[in-house]
Amino acid sequence: MREFLSPNPETLDQSSGDAIARTALITTLGFALYGFTVGYWRSPLMGVYVAVKMPLLIACTLGFNSILNGLLGLLLGSGLGFRQSLHALLSAFAISALILGSISPVTFFFALNAPAPDSSSAITAHATYLLFHTALIGIAGIVGVLRLSGLLHRYCVSSSIARSTLAAWIFGNAFLGMQFSWIFRPFFGSPHLEVAFLREDPMKGNFLNTVWKSLLRITEAIPPSNIPLGAILVCTGSIIAVILIHETRKANLTTKQP
Repeated sequence: MREFLSPNPETLDQSSGDAIARTALITTLGFALYGFTVGYWRSPLMGVYVAVKMPLLIACTLGFNSILNGLLGLLLGSGLGFRQSLHALLSAFAISALILGSISPVTFFFALNAPAPDSSSAITAHATYLLFHTALIGIAGIVGVLRLSGLLHRYCVSSSIARSTLAAWIFGNAFLGMQFSWIFRPFFGSPHLEVAFLREDPMKGNFLNTVWKSLLRITEAIPPSNIPLGAILVCTGSIIAVILIHETRKANLTTKQP
């Protein structure tokens, strides 16, 4: 696992088919395991559906991003070609898959103990469930890309090119990931809708609008006495994110030292 958590420039220079296949296998297994726990709250069948769709979502996002970032690599002068960009992005997804796969037992028990889909609080539970997993996936994705920032700083000829390439990766992964996740919905399974592999109207609406509505449902359901607790949770999450970014930057500086 060290080659995924601590990549080096030689990893990209030797982007063989076997290395890409091994990385893809780990990515598929990690996201499939986590995906099952995501859909299990609605029903075991939904868990199976999401276990299939989560790797499919990553494959589509990766396929479009590898083309885009291959072009950006040529334009920005990072030295990363199409094959190297594919391997680098797949490595970032593999790190995210390892993170999400490792916490899948926790998310599985979370699904077991959440209010049932047929309970009176199912709507609020579904909104909370959606925001919770969206945050987890977002954090895992950011950590996966930031972990490769050290690789980019060592591989690219300048820090500005490395930062530009990293920003393009984050934006591309976030934008395409959100769009494809909306098309491939449902992942969480709305309590008032039947379990299905895909919705009949996949292009109707958008992901951000759904997240905003879920946030409004949660805030409407929180009594005024619990608002300080919510503020504490938000501050705690922000502190954890700052610590993760700080530790990542420290690791990058360490890798630069001879």
